Formats: sequence, C-alpha cells, structure tokens
Amino acid sequence: MKLRLRAPALDFDRLRTELGVTERFPDDAWDEAKLAHDRFAGQRADRRDLELVTIDPPGSLDLDQAVRLVDDPADDNPGGFLVHYAIADVAAIVEPGGALDTETRRRGETLYFPDGNVPLHPRIISENSGSLLPGIDRPAVLWTVRVAANGDVVQTGVERAVVRSRERLDYQGVAADAAAGTLHPAIAALPAFGEVRQRWSLDRGAVQLELPDQEVVPNDNLRHPRKWTLRLAPRTPADLWNAQVSLLIGMCAGQIMRGAGIGFFRTLPAATADAVGELRRVAENLRVPWPEGASPGQFLAGLAPDEPSTLALMTQGARLMRGAGYRAIDPSTQVTDEELIHAGVGGLYAHVTAPLRRLGDRFATEVCLAVTAGRDVDEWVTAALPELGEIMSAADSLSSRASRRSIDLAEAVVLADQIGARFDATVMRPAHEKAPGEIFIAEPAIIAPCKPAPAVGSECVAEVVKADADSGAVAFAAVEHR
Repeated sequence: MKLRLRAPALDFDRLRTELGVTERFPDDAWDEAKLAHDRFAGQRADRRDLELVTIDPPGSLDLDQAVRLVDDPADDNPGGFLVHYAIADVAAIVEPGGALDTETRRRGETLYFPDGNVPLHPRIISENSGSLLPGIDRPAVLWTVRVAANGDVVQTGVERAVVRSRERLDYQGVAADAAAGTLHPAIAALPAFGEVRQRWSLDRGAVQLELPDQEVVPNDNLRHPRKWTLRLAPRTPADLWNAQVSLLIGMCAGQIMRGAGIGFFRTLPAATADAVGELRRVAENLRVPWPEGASPGQFLAGLAPDEPSTLALMTQGARLMRGAGYRAIDPSTQVTDEELIHAGVGGLYAHVTAPLRRLGDRFATEVCLAVTAGRDVDEWVTAALPELGEIMSAADSLSSRASRRSIDLAEAVVLADQIGARFDATVMRPAHEKAPGEIFIAEPAIIAPCKPAPAVGSECVAEVVKADADSGAVAFAAVEHR
C-alpha cells in the first residue's frame, strides 16, 4: 500500500515568520562581518602540511571541521590512532563585545528549514571566510589526540593554527570508498577508529540511538520542481565514524575544563530506573532478548536494524535521554562529576566542534585553549559563561520547533487530499487513555498519531483521518492489525 505522494509548494517563509526568525543581520553586524579578519594572525602554528579533509552532507558550505585520522606512527602506541581535528576559529574573526557578537548571542545557533537555513553568522563568514573550504588557508583551532588501540585517550593537545583542507567529502562517498577499499589517505583509519570508540563508549554506559530522521526534500519529478516529499534521511557507517571523532574531541574538552574547574558543559543525567525498566518491559513484550549484563546502550546497539521491533525499541529508548541541559562552572563552583556528566556519551562532554553553527562552542573552545596554554581564561569568556546555558537552551528549543513544524507542515500538505487513504505502518508507541499511539510509515516517511493503535512494534494498516495544512495536524486510525 505504498503511495508516492508529493506536496505542492510549501511556504516555509510562513514558518519563519511564525517563529520570528530572519536571515537579515543588523547593518552594524553585517558591516563587521564584511571586515572580519584573523585577530590572531602571526600567532599560529603553520599546519598546512597536514592532509585534512571535510566530511559533510553534499552541498554544505558551512564547514566547521576538517579531519585527518591515521594509524599512530609512534612506537609507544601500537595499534593506536592519531587524530588531527581542525575546527573553524570563529573567535578569531568575531570581535568580543561587537555588534556581530551581540547578534550571535541573540540567535544562539543556526536554524535549518527544508529550503535553507537561518545562519548564526552572516554567510560571508559561515560559508566563506570562516569555513574550512578546500584549497584555502584558514585560521583554525587544531586538536591533536592520540588514542590507544582500546579507545583510551593517550595524549591531547590544542592550539591555534593555519590549515588548508585538501578535499570536501560527503558521508555516502566516504562509506562507498571504505567498502571499495579506496578511502582518502587522510582518513585511512577512520572506520577502525569509529568502531573502536563506539565500543569504548558503550562499555561506559553510553546510549546511541538510531532513530529515523525525517527530512523534507524536493521531489525528483522535473515537471514539478517546486514540489516536495518526505523521506528518511540516508544514514551510512560514515555518519557513525565521523560522529565518534566529534564526540572524542567533545569529551577531551570536557576533561580539560573539568580539570581546570572552569568551562561550559553539555549535560544529560543518567536514565532513571523507571525508564530502563519500561524499556526492558517493552523488549520482553516484543520477545526481543536482552543479553545478560548488557547496558541499555549495548542492548539498543545490538538490535537488528531492519526489524519493526527495533524502531519501537529505539523510540522507547529515547526516553532514557531526558533532561539534557548545559552547565557553566568556575573555580568557585561546588559541583560533582555526576552533575556534569553526559550519560548519552558516557562521560564529561562539551560542544566545541561546530562554532559556525552553535554559539557555545566558541566560548568552550577558548577555555580549552587558555587552560592548555597555562594562561588565564579571557575576561570576555568568563563573563559570558553564566548566561550561555539560558541562551543555548532557548536556541535548542527554537531549533526543535523549526524542525518539527517543517515536518508537520509537509506531512499535512502531502496528505491533505488523501483523507481515507490507507498505508502500511509500524506502531512505535501504543495508544493510552489520554494520548493516541504513534505510527511510522515508510513512504512517504511519516511519523504521526494514531488512535486506536495496536501493540507496540506490531504492523498495521492505518487510514488518514485528518490532514490540516493550516495547523500542520495529521492523524490516523488503525483499521487492520497484522
């Protein structure tokens, strides 16, 4: 019962107006962006010798990171890895206390819509002077990390440098090259590293969810180029490998800042016993065995990706990840590791790898640079730390609303003329007295409420009963259980 449906032109400007966001920057902030220059020119290590590459979605221009990941040549680290990770040095081109700094604090992060983004920084920075585009010398913060064969961090360094990325790669291309044995030499050890660090994290209680991401994309019908459809965002092994590099650097940053007693952390409390117990009950009801001694993260990571029950269990597993937040500390702060921990990654963690797109990364990076250089953290950084949590939490909330409202609008428009149409679906969450269940439809990729809904993990036929293009509301009813 698959129907290839497409939405007519969607008005995402309407959503931006609804959310009160615009790309336009104040004139004084724009003027600063045009004149932006490297405040630390002449104070950088020259690391243009490093063969770095970027890995991003196709067409991306706001390139925050460039990586080199090879086998560690040092004799004292047999089987280990040498990681070079260059991060766009945004603090070098945004003047503290200036108009652009003020505007980025108001925005917090880049917002993404199906027809483009509303950037944190003007594109002249985020997609040009600050971006690690290939073949161009760029100011960067360079992390150098040696990792043992078992995944432990052996040595960490961070410095300001000038770098030059060699090539812009994408996830699908990297995955295909890995399968063919033709990986770019700059990332020859990336697959092995990614798998080692994933096991390392899972052994420490990390939870890594593989929930499907919906995305709204232009359809492939050339006669109607302005129409849209929904699909699941493609995922490849390279997504996981590259994510492990970013997580490594974020955890190194967390350790550096914790050791110095100052910094800005991304936090997530450990899952409650009730949440773990409910996940176990769902697994038992679905007859999915939970291996003896396996943590929730290890259990979820071991699920068969193509089973309908896996989607339901991953959805339930998301409840383990509640309570994410931010925490700033200084030497006067009395705080335990448990209060700073990010249970999702299994340790201390900070955002430092996406400063073109996330405000807090700029400040956490400056703390790490100061601490490792043995100097005091700059006053403009310490003054900002206490307010960053509120700024980033508000920005995260707005980003989630932008994403959800974009999907809601697309779902409603796609289904607007399909009232009564029926689709094969998988039940992600059962219905309760006070709330409908939730189903997943593969094509078009829709996650929507459904009442009544049969048991979690089961398959059913669901009928469209509501699709309101004005409000974005969609609803289904299960008419056949399987």
